[in-house]
Amino acid sequence: MKKIIVAIDGHSSCGKSTMAKSLARSVGYVYVDTGAMYRAVTLFAMRRGLFAADGSVDAAALEALMPEVKVDFVLDPESGLPLVRLGGEIVEREIRSLEVSSHVSPVAALPFVRTAMTHAQQAMGREKGLVMDGRDIGTVVFPNAELKIFVTASAEVRAQRRFDELQAKGMPADYADILRNVQERDYIDSHREVAPLRQADDALLLDNSHLTRDEQQAWLLERFKEKTAEA
Repeated sequence: MKKIIVAIDGHSSCGKSTMAKSLARSVGYVYVDTGAMYRAVTLFAMRRGLFAADGSVDAAALEALMPEVKVDFVLDPESGLPLVRLGGEIVEREIRSLEVSSHVSPVAALPFVRTAMTHAQQAMGREKGLVMDGRDIGTVVFPNAELKIFVTASAEVRAQRRFDELQAKGMPADYADILRNVQERDYIDSHREVAPLRQADDALLLDNSHLTRDEQQAWLLERFKEKTAEA
């Protein structure tokens, strides 16, 4: 069976990563969470004190330091899934915090950051057999991907999911703060100059506001089977 690239784009906290991970595991593909890469760059900027009190980032300073930003993945032997590393340090827990969530959109909007991450992502997909999720996978990173999915859900549903996820991890969470963050990220992601979040013309739309995880996975696996049969 010919290998393909599966590009899953969509709004924040709509379950893209969960869907992508499950599909990759089911079909034996490599999974890449591009959002984690931008979160890792954001964590780097936070640790270097590059954010002002108003949440803006010192873009010039970050651009000068980009050669020091080393983001890669290492396979978790227990789950079989990739864990993101920053300078060799596994930072999965740190990058999922609300603080990083609140700062990632302005960093991800920076052209030099997007260029660096896009080149790294394209290199990962040269052999195909890849499931990648993010904001611009089907429009910029892999515009020729054989299967493109655009996932969305209401802001309230996404905020509740994010709240439940943080609570389950024992991390501090406030629903109102999370909802506000989701709405702000939607606006920034959709209005940035470089690679704004949008549905590719040939992407399939999935609104999972009222779907269970099993229903989502069954739908996605069926679309995958259809595309690989065509290939």
